Order: sequence, then structure tokens, then C-alpha cells
Amino acid sequence: MGNQPQQSIVPSPSGQTRQSAGRSAGESIFLTVVYAVIVLFGVVCVVPFWLVLANSFATEGSFLANGYQLLPEAWSLDAYSFLLKGKQLLLSYRNSLTVAVAGTVIAVTITSMFAYVIAHPKVKYRNIMAFLTYLAMVLGGGLVGFYIMVANWLHLKDSLWALILPYVLNPFYAFILVAFYKSLPYEINEAATIDGAGDMRLFWSIIIPVSTPVIATVSLFYAIQFWNDWYLSLLFIDDYKLHPLQLMIRQLISNLNMSAYVGGGASYRVAAPASSIQLATVCLTIGPIVLLYPFLQKYFVKGITIGAVKG
Repeated sequence: MGNQPQQSIVPSPSGQTRQSAGRSAGESIFLTVVYAVIVLFGVVCVVPFWLVLANSFATEGSFLANGYQLLPEAWSLDAYSFLLKGKQLLLSYRNSLTVAVAGTVIAVTITSMFAYVIAHPKVKYRNIMAFLTYLAMVLGGGLVGFYIMVANWLHLKDSLWALILPYVLNPFYAFILVAFYKSLPYEINEAATIDGAGDMRLFWSIIIPVSTPVIATVSLFYAIQFWNDWYLSLLFIDDYKLHPLQLMIRQLISNLNMSAYVGGGASYRVAAPASSIQLATVCLTIGPIVLLYPFLQKYFVKGITIGAVKG
């Protein structure tokens, strides 16, 4: 029998074109749907911010008559003028900035050092320390004991330290750092030790510089936590001069003696624009923390993923 020539099956150009066109059409539909969902989600996120910002410039009468509007009928600067007349806004800004900056620096320093000790393979009781940290994160301490310790034992009532010290070590943030430290090759430690570097020199000169992404991420978490917290100030701060911005907003929402609180005891011939003042205070409050995001955004995703995945 003679060798029969093998027939090669070559797809027709028309079939290839139809298949490629089908894939392109499917991808186009998918991308269109994804972009539409992203745009819709962005609008849903932006509209509340715009409502707060726009209606903070509305007159009290217009806001009470029409509620939240995309474009208020009557515009006024009365709320911002009323807020800036008194000293409470500046005092609250000073307190919030002090707590956020000092608290973030102290918390990141303590948390990064504590996490490095847990992650170090030569620390004898690191597993016990990690278990106790996890236990504290799951169970918590209870409100009564916590209040007695801060107010009666440490005597921190009516002190800004009462807003800082309870948050200097967050177990969840510590475990993010632990996961990152464990992903670093231990040969770095051995090389530095051979060159004569001690533990402190190794940590501050080598470990911290290579941990910039995760440190920046944890710093952002801590800054948001300190800036947004109002619960500790509600528990431990009675002096209105030490109220942070978040407690100031709560006081304004409750609308208790607003003129005396915001105006520092000054008397006004007209009633305070309560609703507009609340919205204006929110706008003035979110400014610093929103401006912090662009500087740390490039570290944010990298820090989370590099601290969560090993290998």
C-alpha cells in the first residue's frame, strides 16, 4: 500500500475572524458592564459627600424646608461664620491633630517593635506572646475594668493621654506586621550580625527601611483610628477644651446648648443654624484625613498584600 498524503486541517480565515470577533464582542460587553458598575459605585460614594458639602452652605430655612438637595435653593455662609467666631473649633482641631500625630507615631513604633519580637525565630516565648495577643484581640477587657484602670489607677481622666494609650497596640495590625517580618529572609539578620550590628541597629537601620510599604499601611490605619475615635473622649474627657473634633460633632448633633459650646459662651441675637453647623463641622473635620490618602495610596495595596501572603 502506498503512503497516503496526510490531510492537514487548516481553519478557514472566515472562521478565525468570526471567533476573534466573538471574543472581542464578549470582552467589550464585559468591560462595558465592569466600567458601568464602577461608575455607578463611584456615584453612590460621591453623592453623599456632595450632599453634605453643598447643604453646609444652605440657609437654615432652606434646609429645614427642602431637606438635602443637590443644589440648595438659598446659599449662605452663616454656618461657617458661626463656627469660626468661637474658639471651640480651633481647640478641637488642636486636640485631634495632637492625638492623631502623637498617637500614630507612638503606636506604630510600639506595634512594629512588638511584632518583630513575635516574628523573630530566636525569641524563646514568642509563641506564648502571640497567643496572648490573639486572646486579647478575641476576648477584650470589658468596659468596667477598662474604665477603672484608665480613670482611677492611671489617673488619665481629662487628659489627652487617655485618648492615646489605649490604642497604642492593636493586635490585628501587629499580626499584619508579623506576617511581613516572617516573609523576610533570615539571612539579612545573620549578615548584619556578622558585620557587628546589634538588635536595635538591625531593626532600625535594616528592617524598618525594607518594611516601608507595610509600615505606611499600618500608619494610615492608626491615623484613621485616632482621628475618627470619639468613644474614649466620651468616657474620659469632661473638659470641653479637650474635646476632639469627633466629640464636638456629637455634641452638635445632640444640639445641647450649641451657642455656648461652639461660641465659647458668647451670646448671639439669632439662633444658631443647627443643621448647617453640623454639616459644616463634618466638612471641616474630614479634610486632614482625606488629604493623607494621596501620599500613602502607593503603599496601601502593596502593604496589605505583602503582609498577608508569604512566599
